[in-house]
Amino acid sequence: MHRSITSWYSPALSKEMPIVTYGHYGFALLLIPTAAADYLEYERFQLIDALAPFIESGKMKVYSIDSMNKESWLNNEMHPPHKAIRHNQFNEYVFQEVVPFIRNTSSNDIMIYTCGASFGALHAMNLFLKRPDIINGCISMSGVYNLAEYTKGYWDDQVYFNSPEHYMPELNDPWYLDRIRSSHHIHIYTGSGDYEDPEASKRFAGVLYNKGIWYDLDVWGHDIKHDWPTWRKMLPFIIENKF
Repeated sequence: MHRSITSWYSPALSKEMPIVTYGHYGFALLLIPTAAADYLEYERFQLIDALAPFIESGKMKVYSIDSMNKESWLNNEMHPPHKAIRHNQFNEYVFQEVVPFIRNTSSNDIMIYTCGASFGALHAMNLFLKRPDIINGCISMSGVYNLAEYTKGYWDDQVYFNSPEHYMPELNDPWYLDRIRSSHHIHIYTGSGDYEDPEASKRFAGVLYNKGIWYDLDVWGHDIKHDWPTWRKMLPFIIENKF
């Protein structure tokens, strides 16, 4: 499998940001780490190995980036408004830097899908919903879609506008809704076992339903836990059967 690592100094984040690429061809899958992890997390936990048949066959090309969660919501030393600012800087890094990098290393018309598990599921969904003109869909596994779950009681407009469960019910702008509705790849998957929250996925699916947005909701059984063996099963299943 072709594997390459590059990095650049991010204007949005004011730090060096690495990115790893797997494969040569196919649609682009952009992986967002789970919590406070780095760009190699999905490789370390063997999820890239689980995706190898799809990467090597040219069905997809995978990109993985660092998270900023340890410099925002998971950093207990930061002042809450600064956490929200850092979250938005991460969004801009993806929109203004990562997406152009993907296009420059693939093609201008490549389809780009965000993907994440746990906290990465919220980021994957939020990034797509905020910029459906440049991101074509998302795969969210074992997520919650209420950012307040992570903010320890802090609330402001920046939290609201990064919390899909809050801003989507109030979204009426046809520019956004038409583009979101045009996606056939909004995949919301969860287990029902230890540390999973299937009700969060069902709730957010209901929000999308009320907006006339297509989605693929799949709730797996009580033996499916909030852990890497689950995601190593889920993501290949989704890629094989839904793409």
